[in-house]
Amino acid sequence: MADKDTPRVPGALHIADGVIAELAGYTALASYGVVGMAAPTVQDGFAKLLPAQKLRRGILVDVQEEGAVIDLYVIIENGTNLAAVSKSLANSVRYVLEQFVQIKIADVRVHVQGIHLKKS
Repeated sequence: MADKDTPRVPGALHIADGVIAELAGYTALASYGVVGMAAPTVQDGFAKLLPAQKLRRGILVDVQEEGAVIDLYVIIENGTNLAAVSKSLANSVRYVLEQFVQIKIADVRVHVQGIHLKKS
């Protein structure tokens, strides 16, 4: 929100899809039950956990006229409620992007690519 004393600068602001994906990725990693991001394609039936430097690869951003569609490909911790974690994750990503980037979000879709089992 701009303060009444803050001068306005004419022009348009364009935010790269990669920046949107990066914010969504960091939000996802901070969400309860999310172990990490996975690549959208699963090879040989196994989802590969992406390193923190490659968060963007686990997120697809499609900016459309009615708003951005965000697809998150995640790996969830074993023993957590998949539906609850997915819903919470989608809500968190929607909130962060709408509040901080101020873009309209049409949909946030969570794709659970795998379950992380703790080694005992």
